[in-house]
Amino acid sequence: MERNVVLDISDRPKLGLWFGLSLQHMFSMFGSTVLVPLLVGLNPGVALFSSGVGTLLYILITKAKIPAYMGSSFAFITPMLALMHGAGYPAIAQGIWSVGAVYLIVALLVTIVGSDWINKILPPVVVGPIVMVIGLSLAGSAATNATMRHISATKSVYDIRVFIVAIATLLITIAYNMFLRKFLGLIPILLGIVTGYVIACFAGLVDFAPVMAAHWFALPAFDIPFVNYKPTFQLGAILAMAPLALVTMTEHMGHIMVLNKLTNRDFFQDPGLKRTLAGDGTASIVAGIFGGPAVTSYGENIGVLAITRVHSVWVLGGAATFAILFAFVGKLSALIQSIPGAVIGGISFLLFGVIASSGLRIIVDNQIDFNVKRNLMIASTILVIGIGNAYLQLGQTQFSGLAVATILGIVLNLILPKQAASEKE
Repeated sequence: MERNVVLDISDRPKLGLWFGLSLQHMFSMFGSTVLVPLLVGLNPGVALFSSGVGTLLYILITKAKIPAYMGSSFAFITPMLALMHGAGYPAIAQGIWSVGAVYLIVALLVTIVGSDWINKILPPVVVGPIVMVIGLSLAGSAATNATMRHISATKSVYDIRVFIVAIATLLITIAYNMFLRKFLGLIPILLGIVTGYVIACFAGLVDFAPVMAAHWFALPAFDIPFVNYKPTFQLGAILAMAPLALVTMTEHMGHIMVLNKLTNRDFFQDPGLKRTLAGDGTASIVAGIFGGPAVTSYGENIGVLAITRVHSVWVLGGAATFAILFAFVGKLSALIQSIPGAVIGGISFLLFGVIASSGLRIIVDNQIDFNVKRNLMIASTILVIGIGNAYLQLGQTQFSGLAVATILGIVLNLILPKQAASEKE
């Protein structure tokens, strides 16, 4: 077991603890995973089911060596919305399959040429700021959840109750992290969500009507090819979504970098980038078969790993199993969907901040000297472009600020000299 780790990757917790730790991960990813289908017009239950199945496949393909959870990807919302208003889900499905295919093709290329190039193009001066951007670029989403109350699908208003509940949830979760011990000390995020939910109930922010109306058993509205529809070739969908796979790959590798640091391992070498990419791609293909959105590894769950120091892949597998089961339990699914954005926002302040702090730790641990102009230029470029989300729009394809920052950081690292001309004098 690694130093200062409560449960290492292969450690299996006792049943009661396992139950609590897995629920904690499921609650952490739930809000974002069901938000994507709600925005696009897909079925949240199918998305929940797809995330669970995708995570179990990812664990299998990576030989149970990487503790990661696969949830609905936000990167494809824009093209999915356009396709949903056009050819419908059959077109989206083909786009998702093409995304998975790109991942598998790149995984094959990595198998042929190896992954030693990663350390050359992604040294600590590039990795640290990228990891910080992964956390900090999500700050706006957390702040919106922590301040705005949704009136309709398109309208939100500032509500002081939302802010109070979010800050209360944050402070209580911090207190749980600092002062609880033994079993309770391992599930501070879950306890924070539950406590925040109770506070939100008293604040009048929870709507129980959908919970009361939901059935105990509800089969998710799957959209399966040759069962629910006959697939026809959709070139436009493929061209709209496939290029974005190259964008999400940069985020995927960023998450792997964070996990490398948290677990003191090199997942690029073992089980290898070829397996992590293959796992991610396969998970998306399966999601497209059942009627869900494309999936990707989740920063929220990485934040939970960092806070609890529980890295067990058994816990992530348990969370995936719960997600699959809850997809079929209508009232439980509705209850979790009733968690208000205020609670999710309060928890996200902590989770996203921990990810950003992990990037800062990479810089400190590797003693990156910012008196060296080269290091300063690289880090500054990545941080501002990534956090500011200076995205690149090419037709219908949008490359996020994180992707642009990552590419520029890599390029600058490869072309800039070790010393600036003024430093040689």
